[in-house]
Amino acid sequence: MTPLVSIIMGSTSDLPVLRKAADFLEQMQVPFELQALSAHRTPAAVERFATGAADRGIKVIIAAAGMAAALPGVIAALTPLPVIGLPIDSTLQGQDALLSIVMMPPGIPVATVGINAGMNAAVLAVRMLALGDADLAARYAAWCGTLTAKIEKANADLSAIADYKYKV
Repeated sequence: MTPLVSIIMGSTSDLPVLRKAADFLEQMQVPFELQALSAHRTPAAVERFATGAADRGIKVIIAAAGMAAALPGVIAALTPLPVIGLPIDSTLQGQDALLSIVMMPPGIPVATVGINAGMNAAVLAVRMLALGDADLAARYAAWCGTLTAKIEKANADLSAIADYKYKV
């Protein structure tokens, strides 16, 4: 299957965070690719990737980076596709990466999720893709229903083990 989402990491040390994104995309049956590219160490490869992504059928790019975190912004500057920036906690508790990704100049937007929030990056990608895919939208809606069920079960479990002065 042709990948619809490209997950790009600045270093393979980011893989544990991106595994959450990959797992969610698999669960939602969204084809994706996964690769390491560095805005600083492989700039020519980043340019080839970003300028060719749309022609290869990619619809959304998740780009993860730590420290200076230039990768999401560089990719966004080179492609018309939506880019989701995923800051990685490698130094300064990820604050440096977060600010590098979120503070883009006008005209070069990068949608940004929380530090190490690989799962949310994939959820956002699925939401974008589901706008034009009714089957994916149904799978996503069913998954959202499981979130509600988890909280309802948690509240029932809490009621069973504790006597609350105030109940909702």
